[in-house]
Amino acid sequence: MEIHKQIVAVCGHIMNRQNVRKWCCEFSEGRTDVHDEQRSGKPSLISYDFLQETEGEICSNQCVMIRELHHIIPEVSKTTIHEPVPEELGYRKLCACWVPKMLTDDHKTKRMGSTLKFLTRYAQEEDEFLNCVVTGDETWVFHYTPESKQQSLQWHHTHSPRRKKFKTSISVKKIMVSVLRDRKGILLVDFMPPGATVNSTAYRDTLTRL
Repeated sequence: MEIHKQIVAVCGHIMNRQNVRKWCCEFSEGRTDVHDEQRSGKPSLISYDFLQETEGEICSNQCVMIRELHHIIPEVSKTTIHEPVPEELGYRKLCACWVPKMLTDDHKTKRMGSTLKFLTRYAQEEDEFLNCVVTGDETWVFHYTPESKQQSLQWHHTHSPRRKKFKTSISVKKIMVSVLRDRKGILLVDFMPPGATVNSTAYRDTLTRL
């Protein structure tokens, strides 16, 4: 592992740990030559220059496809390009990580400032400060929610007849509700009119009722 780290630091990802381990085993068995032995067959096209060119294209465009790399480096087949990218260069194609909101640097700065203010007030007012915190959220509430299988469980004797339960589905109609609470309990349950959306005006009206 130490030899692999030194190779990566000097030459980049030109050799993976498995190949480093293979070379170490061969040298421990008495090998002294670092050059490939003469053998029959087609010579390998995976050279240091090829790996450098491939890594350069990947760094310039991380969404580049193997098919596009083949057009850029036409003298090498797609299969030959595909093999060293994960093994020699250590690259893997991964999807973007999903997050609820993409915060800008300004958003992060404001959130950090608010957090520091809260921590300062908590240090001054201690546990009493938590009585001033009100939180809330919106959710959909169905007009009718059927009884779940867990809710229908009852104690029965071995010889008692089993209770029958008809299959029902959730109500199609639903309504948006805003629930606000503090550490002691619920302060307000505000049902939105049908067809209304949670915008700045609706949120202001909810805060006024709160």
